Amino acid sequence: MRPENLFGSFAAVTVLGGIGPRIGKLVAKAAGPHVADLYWHLPSGIIDRRFTPKIAAAPEGQIATIAVTVEKHYPPPRYRRQIPYKVRCRDDTGVLMLVFFHAHQDYIEKTLPVGATRLVSGKVERYDDEIQITHPDYIASPEEAASLVAVEPVYRLTAGLSAKVMRKAVGQAVARAPDLAEWIDPAYRAHHGWSSWRDALHAAHRPEQAEDLDAGSPPRMRLAFDELLANQLALALVRLGARRRPGRVIAGDGRRRNRLIAALPYRLTQAQQAALAEICADMAKAVPMIRLLQGDVGSGKTVVALAAMLNAVETGAQAALMVPTDLLARQHYKNLTPLAEAAGVTLALLSGRESKRTRETTFAALAAGAVDIVIGTHALFQDEVQFRDLAFVVIDEQHRFGVHQRLALSAKGVGGADGGARPDLLLMTATPIPRTLTLTAYGDIDVSRIAELPPGRAALETRAVPLERLDEVTTAVGRATKAGARVYWVCPLVEEAEDLDLAAAVERHAALEASFPGRVALVHGQMKTERREAAMAAFMAGAVDILVATTVIEVGVDVPEATIMVIEHAERFGLAQLHQLRGRVGRGAKPGTCLLLYAPPLTETARARIDIMRQTRDGFRIAEEDLRLRGSGELLGTRQSGSPEFRIADLDVHGELLQAARDDSRLIIARDPGLASARGEALRVLLYLFERDAAVRNLRSG
Repeated sequence: MRPENLFGSFAAVTVLGGIGPRIGKLVAKAAGPHVADLYWHLPSGIIDRRFTPKIAAAPEGQIATIAVTVEKHYPPPRYRRQIPYKVRCRDDTGVLMLVFFHAHQDYIEKTLPVGATRLVSGKVERYDDEIQITHPDYIASPEEAASLVAVEPVYRLTAGLSAKVMRKAVGQAVARAPDLAEWIDPAYRAHHGWSSWRDALHAAHRPEQAEDLDAGSPPRMRLAFDELLANQLALALVRLGARRRPGRVIAGDGRRRNRLIAALPYRLTQAQQAALAEICADMAKAVPMIRLLQGDVGSGKTVVALAAMLNAVETGAQAALMVPTDLLARQHYKNLTPLAEAAGVTLALLSGRESKRTRETTFAALAAGAVDIVIGTHALFQDEVQFRDLAFVVIDEQHRFGVHQRLALSAKGVGGADGGARPDLLLMTATPIPRTLTLTAYGDIDVSRIAELPPGRAALETRAVPLERLDEVTTAVGRATKAGARVYWVCPLVEEAEDLDLAAAVERHAALEASFPGRVALVHGQMKTERREAAMAAFMAGAVDILVATTVIEVGVDVPEATIMVIEHAERFGLAQLHQLRGRVGRGAKPGTCLLLYAPPLTETARARIDIMRQTRDGFRIAEEDLRLRGSGELLGTRQSGSPEFRIADLDVHGELLQAARDDSRLIIARDPGLASARGEALRVLLYLFERDAAVRNLRSG
């Protein structure tokens, strides 16, 4: 249960003064629904009103606070509200016009009476040789000057939310922040000269100069370390919980693996052999394995996973392969069935699409041990699914599953023939992940990399084409389909607007359907699963030649006949996603082509992305470049690639803090795994503060 001293932090933002239900929705959209979300909504800029020049010396584009005498009002003509209300002011160096749109005349006359001296503050502009300030932020009499806030933080907003309201909401939230017991090691905190959590929070929201906004400023460094420590400690606790139960020694005799390797039409690459050796070495230890297998698109991860599963089957145990979609489950089942037969093992498929009778038959076979390996989707979590002896679990595209889903499947091995040992767990991803991101997503996990492609892969050409040549591309696609090619056409990614993604796809589908009637299918995220899978199946079977899609094209879907990938508005995509999409083509014997359609002019970052895509197919190099170009603000985020977002930490700046947080969490787990000490209690509060509640629950249940 959340500690009592955090109850106020997790109250709805509507408990703050002046934040009713309507404004509360806007604040929640900009920052989050809880008071604590406003703690992490740090200023993105400042308004500095300490600059007080004379009118003639006020530079254009800068915030200035100027003492003026009000000379004359120029209200707009009646019924012409689009014309602004102007007030002429002056000092001994020149004239300043104050400009107001849709103004209330009585309010302006009362605020700026002719002949009065006023302090006005706002951005200086020049228009038709006039110096002016449009809608001054502050207008005050000399007596009120003391109340003028010299430096104000600027916060990210959303449509309909004013800067003043957001500033007031954050100010109230930070003022309510509780004074919490210290969770950072005293020596480490003293080394950096950091203040307490609450003082750092207050300082981060009260910047005095531009340097205070820097990610390397002491208050922001302190808060970033807090976030990274919560992240690393939570991951360490989840891993500790997974390993609390005993593991089992899994060491097969190699006979089924040898039959598999003999049946392959190619030799395993050295990288595949090395990865398999690492996995089997882990399986032979009496500690539950948790290993991440990274491999680029088409590098042969699935065969390595199958060989590892056969290692378990050779000992008389069972294995399971879980994938995120029914389509992928069926594809894996189809591709692995002949290999399983060659190895002499029984394979079963379990997804939500089988008939009740088929499912019940599979349930019975699994429970009796008549099935050696099962391939399935979320259906594997069902209570009815019981194994005779589950020893090894593989989770493909693991970022699509939550930690608890992963653990729920591995827990199904508990109580099997090995008397309570937890199955070994192999996580697989086709998105190569840089080391720093591996740490933030998984903690200090063991990683195997397959960093080479099998020999004989078809050539893949990547070209960048401006959108103005769209007609030429369409014509070329038509020629290719007549020659038997199949084409993916991915429509633009519109940030935070899936309905616009959909509109773009529907529009492109209609245009291509007009050119190639009956030969174009459409898939998008808002379609029912059955319709989407039917469209994919039609494309895989060759019933249609062109598949128009938003970014829902499944990772891992294998259509060897697909040789052309068109990505519209490629400049809107992250590198990792461009690489994943390109990996859908050139998977067969025929060479592939990826066309990156872009709208000029390109930003420097977009140009760099497209250049890298043209230079290399190495997913590991691309992943590192992606991190460098995008920074860590959207760490493999849902729309780009797949891991946790940080509210404060920036791994480009805080990489050393990540290492320190990892080392500290290791020490904490070694010395106080139950978080029972005084520091342990403070660390529990830290986990709740950063909403890592699952880790605390895991601690309790252990």
